[in-house]
Amino acid sequence: MRYRVEHSTRFTYADPVDLACHMVRLMPRELPYQKVLSSEVVADPVANRRVEHVDHFGNRVGWLFLEQPHPRFTVTLHAEVEVAFPAPPAAASTPPWEEVATARQGGPGQWQAAEFAFPSPMVAADPDVAAYVAESFPAGRPILVGIVDVLRRIREDFSFRSGVTTIATPVGQVLAQKAGVCQDFSHLMISGLRNLGLPARYVSGYIRTKPAPGTARRRGADQSHAWVGCWLGSALGWVDVDPTNDLIVADEHVVLGWGRDYGDLSPVRGVILGGGAHSLDVSVDLEAV
Repeated sequence: MRYRVEHSTRFTYADPVDLACHMVRLMPRELPYQKVLSSEVVADPVANRRVEHVDHFGNRVGWLFLEQPHPRFTVTLHAEVEVAFPAPPAAASTPPWEEVATARQGGPGQWQAAEFAFPSPMVAADPDVAAYVAESFPAGRPILVGIVDVLRRIREDFSFRSGVTTIATPVGQVLAQKAGVCQDFSHLMISGLRNLGLPARYVSGYIRTKPAPGTARRRGADQSHAWVGCWLGSALGWVDVDPTNDLIVADEHVVLGWGRDYGDLSPVRGVILGGGAHSLDVSVDLEAV
């Protein structure tokens, strides 16, 4: 599936900003199952200097330096991407989850996954969340069978409701109120999996904005989306799953990057001199080509 992506972030300031430096994580990631046909990040006003690099997780990161006064700032991604996620293995054929949990100890073929098996700044260990997710992992259960069961339960037990959480809402509160958005459900699932010793990473990107004919609209459309990468062991690698929509990722998602939690993937983060109060407006359009 081929998609055209446009993602705009607009800041309007009460007073002009004199100097600014913005770190942007908006460039789609090149992957074996995702080909970036074109990708451009446009800043208004135009940055005086730009720097790009690849971070610890392999994500593309840009730095924009603005050295002239400006009352507003807009940064927009224009991209065209082709995606074709591999089919997942048969769930019942995947190894028992206890075998995969040994990745926390590192070893051959495990070191890249091991760092995602521990709590991170925005995904703390929580005993209630741990108990909730552990219900899907009785002894000896194939790991993907357990993961699919967690997806089903989150979709059944939680309501998608914006405005009831912030980026700082702890996973325990999300569990207690049984409501949140894609970021919250991803953090909650990651927290529970990691408590079992199962590596899980936070994936940021976009989900298809228009449903296929005859299907229901996907929740989380027309905005940045988040889901979970789950480690199935060194023989099978990673599989991406979407707890917001109770599905294994196939061809409706575009990957920007991944990290331990949202903090590693904030789309726009920066330091400004001046500005005072500001307003923020974000728009995303993901169109199937």
